[in-house]
Amino acid sequence: MALSGLIRVMEKAARKAGQRLRRDFGEVEHLQVSRKGPADFVTKADRAAERTLWDELRAARPEWGFLMEEGGEIEGDPDKPRFIIDPLDGTSNFLHSIPHFAISIAVQEPRLDGSGWGDVVAGMVYQPVTDETFWAEKSRGAWLHDRRLRVSARRHLDEALIATGIPFSGHGDMHQWTRIYQAIGPSVAGIRRFGSAALDLAWVAAGRYEGFWEQGLKPWDSAAGCLLVREAGGFVSDFRGRSLPICDAEVLAGNDALHSRLHKLLANSLKD
Repeated sequence: MALSGLIRVMEKAARKAGQRLRRDFGEVEHLQVSRKGPADFVTKADRAAERTLWDELRAARPEWGFLMEEGGEIEGDPDKPRFIIDPLDGTSNFLHSIPHFAISIAVQEPRLDGSGWGDVVAGMVYQPVTDETFWAEKSRGAWLHDRRLRVSARRHLDEALIATGIPFSGHGDMHQWTRIYQAIGPSVAGIRRFGSAALDLAWVAAGRYEGFWEQGLKPWDSAAGCLLVREAGGFVSDFRGRSLPICDAEVLAGNDALHSRLHKLLANSLKD
C-alpha cells in the first residue's frame, strides 16, 4: 500500500518526535531516583515531543486545528480537519524506564452541517523503542509499515487475551472496573495491563490481543487506535454498545467474533 501524502506527513512528524523521545528515554534511568527529578524530566520530554509534532504538522497543514494533551485545543479553519495528538502515551512507563509507550496522531473531519466533529479519517500509533508504525486511513485498511493488519481470528473467549487499563490515583471507577473484571476474567485466557491505551488498541488491530476495555480516557488516547481496530476488521464501542467516532470515556474493542460476547459480559456486570 502506497502511503498517502497525509500519512507521510504524520509519519515524518512521529519519527522526528520519536527520535527525541528515544534519546530522552535513555536518560531517565541515569537520573537520581527521586520523585521530583525524573518526573520533571519526563514532563519536559512530553512537552518537547508535542512541540515537535506541532511544528511538523503545522508546517504541512497550516490551516488545520489541533487537539493536544498538553496544549489543549487550538482552532483552525472550521471547514478543515484537525489533528488529535498524544505525544507520549504511557508516561508512567517512560518514567519508570519501561520501554512501552507511543506517540498517537489522529485526523478528525468536521461534520458537513457544522455541528461539531465527525469521523476520524486517519490514525497513527508509533512506538519509538520498537520502531513500529501502526497506521490506518478510512476505507484503506490498517497497516504495520507495509503489512496489512487484521484482527485476531480467534473465535472462543477461552482462547482470548484481553487488555485493559486499571483505575489509578483517583482516575477511573475502581468499583465498576472490578465488576467488569469479575465478569470477563473467568471467561478468557488472560488479561493484561501494559499501560498504554494507544498501543493496546493498535495491538488489537494487529491481532496480538482479542479485545480491550477501559474507561476515563481522553480523545488523544484512543482516536487513532479506534480507527486502527475498525480498519483491521474489528469493532469499537462504548459500554452501551454505541459506535462513536472516538470512544474515550468508555472503550470496548474486540475482534469481529468476540466484541459482542465481551459486550454482553460487560453490560450484564453493570446491571443493578
